[in-house]
Amino acid sequence: MQTEENLQTKEPEKRSEKKSKDRFTWWQSTLLLVGTLAICLVAGYFISEKYLWPDTDTEKIAEQIKFYKAEVNKSPNDPKNRVQLGYSYFLAKDYDEAIKEYKIAKSLDKNYFDAYLNLSIVYDIKGDQDAALQNAIKATEISPKDYKGHLLKGRSYRKLKMYDEANKALNEADRLNQGNTDTIYEIGLVAEDQGKKKEAEAIFKDALAYDPLYKPALKALDRLSSKE
Repeated sequence: MQTEENLQTKEPEKRSEKKSKDRFTWWQSTLLLVGTLAICLVAGYFISEKYLWPDTDTEKIAEQIKFYKAEVNKSPNDPKNRVQLGYSYFLAKDYDEAIKEYKIAKSLDKNYFDAYLNLSIVYDIKGDQDAALQNAIKATEISPKDYKGHLLKGRSYRKLKMYDEANKALNEADRLNQGNTDTIYEIGLVAEDQGKKKEAEAIFKDALAYDPLYKPALKALDRLSSKE
């Protein structure tokens, strides 16, 4: 799992020394909720390396998991809380638990876009491209005007070497959200995978025209130059 976008949450204020370390005050809980919701708006929670946390705060993630477990216990039939908990597990790299929560969210609401989008992301990481594709396809059916589903669908098609389908999906993502660097980068990867080096280089440079610090495109150009 668009939005996307920087995956940084606000650091919670230091707790009062008089409060137990295991308790959230109301305002801390609110900050965490708002911060996590902001994350959840980021292209299905993460699309490319650009949005990963390079220095993941494991303590903060553990608190986030604890918080959303409590929310789920209070409202077990709320798919939003399930997705939030699943995303917290995702940050902790506990992909099986993330999938479990996303599936529960999907069962609670069969048209819950975020559940399908994030399932596609996790399945992609686990290398199950068929499952990633099917969930991305469902996401586009639920919300055809959201570019993120088309982007993930295109990525899955590319990894399955279905390049015509990949380009069709990615061109739709680009039409819906022009100038998105993740989409442009994926289009470049399709060209690269097909051996179209010059075309791929031009596309990666196009991505950098929108964001000169976009690391995936920079690495891709280095990779292509090393093949000369």
